[in-house]
Amino acid sequence: MKMPILYEDADVVAVAKPAGLLTHTDGKSDAATAEDWFEAEYQGGAGYVHRLDRDTSGVLVFAKNVPAYEFLRKAFHDRTVQKTYLAFVYGVPKEKKGVIDFDIGRSRKDFRLRSAQPKAKGRLRESVTNYEVVEESNGYALLKVNPETGRTHQIRVHLKAIHHPIVGDALYAPHRPPALGISRLGLHAYALDLPLPHGARTLITAPVPDDLIPALEHFPAAQGKFAVVAGAC
Repeated sequence: MKMPILYEDADVVAVAKPAGLLTHTDGKSDAATAEDWFEAEYQGGAGYVHRLDRDTSGVLVFAKNVPAYEFLRKAFHDRTVQKTYLAFVYGVPKEKKGVIDFDIGRSRKDFRLRSAQPKAKGRLRESVTNYEVVEESNGYALLKVNPETGRTHQIRVHLKAIHHPIVGDALYAPHRPPALGISRLGLHAYALDLPLPHGARTLITAPVPDDLIPALEHFPAAQGKFAVVAGAC
């Protein structure tokens, strides 16, 4: 297994995780994971410090040692990491910029799902997602999304809650038609502005992968704003 390394120093390595790859084992599948890759390449390393959904591509960070792991976990917990995602969604939000702050719990209908409904099951956890419409095209929109919190499925749940679910989301928009040439979840973890254990900060960017280039081509004004995988266009 190979994954492009986006950033590396003595404490941290960040890679571009492809869609379809688990961050870590879910106990149900024997499929290889990003964690397996890290353990093979960096024996004795501490491990992943955050997670991406299986079907989400983008920046994934690992700590090479325990002090770096503890530092980075605290940075994510304290919200000093700035996260930027790109989301291709059905419909166009009326507000071109907005904040979605619905608490998230578990769905009462399906144990696999989270829910932003007031009667969601279990503990409702504070969740905040900022979004901006980058461009719209024929009833679809490309959003830049900055989640402040890191709940499971947060972006997917919040965008569904405002009636603009992500294109290709089999869990939260199962009855929506395929669109924009997307054959998987149209969500990409584009960038992390990350504090580092030695005191500096760095901006780590995962170029838009080739399986999302057909979707990006529907938004010509946005194409120059985001890096793409070399040779993809």
